Order: sequence, then structure tokens, then C-alpha cells
Amino acid sequence: MVKKAAKAPAHGPAKGHDHEHCIEDAVEAAEKLCLAKGLRFTPLRRRVLELVWSSHKPVGAYALLDQLRDEDLGSAPPTVYRALDFLIEHGLIHRIERMNAFVGCSHPGETHRGFFLICGECGNAEEMESAGVVDSIAASASRHGFAARDMTLEVTGTCAECRRP
Repeated sequence: MVKKAAKAPAHGPAKGHDHEHCIEDAVEAAEKLCLAKGLRFTPLRRRVLELVWSSHKPVGAYALLDQLRDEDLGSAPPTVYRALDFLIEHGLIHRIERMNAFVGCSHPGETHRGFFLICGECGNAEEMESAGVVDSIAASASRHGFAARDMTLEVTGTCAECRRP
């Protein structure tokens, strides 16, 4: 059974969707996680997380860098990548490999293996979770003597909203 992610409904965000709630929830989850683990949630890490969550579309590091420069937070690329690495390492965002871009995690701080439905029309990425898909991949790998350590499945297509006539 496929369990839908909490933040992105199956049809993608509704028209006029207010991302402020998504951003607030993501920042709150990050603050709690960092406090519990004794981690520093720096202003730059916070702002990068806010920018990633400002849309359900994956965003690239250089687009983030441009936004930070526009806000006079002019960070160098290595600084932005360190912030992104921190957010990934602690389960607050995901990297969409095929797009070399980042998207907010719908299950922040939780250990989970999901997959992404990426719309080729509007660019939204929806995080999905399915134990059956993960178990099937792990079992297939195991039958070939391969120990799966990490996996990110990216499925491209057209979302329901973009398929509507």
C-alpha cells in the first residue's frame, strides 16, 4: 500500500497553495531535531531550508545561491553546499539526483525510504512512501548478493493536475 506524504497531496499543491505553512512546519521540525541532537541550526541553514520549502518544485543550489545574494546573504557556493549537506544528513531535505536539485522532506528526521513522483510538466516533486516498493528492491538486490545501503527512486511522468483537460 502506498502512503501519501503529509505535505504534498496526491494532485500536488492546490492552486493558490500557501507555502508559509509548509515552511513553518519544516522550520519547527528542524528546530526540534537540532535541539534534541545538540546541533546548530544556523541562520543560513534555516534560510536555505525555508527557500527549499518555498515551493514543491525541486530547487538547484545555484538558484538558492542567487536568492541568498538577492537578500544580501551573499554566500559562496561551498557554504550553500555545506548547508544543504547538513539538511540532507539530518533528514530535513532530499536531493533529486536526476535534476541535481533539492526538495523538502515530508518526514523530517525520520528514517524512511521513499520515492518521488516528478511531474515533467509543472516540475512538482511529491514524496511517497511504500514499504512494498522498498522491500521489493532490497529483496531483488539481495538475491543478486548486493547489500542495498541507500536508495532513491525517482519516477517521472505527469501529475493529475497537469493531466486535467
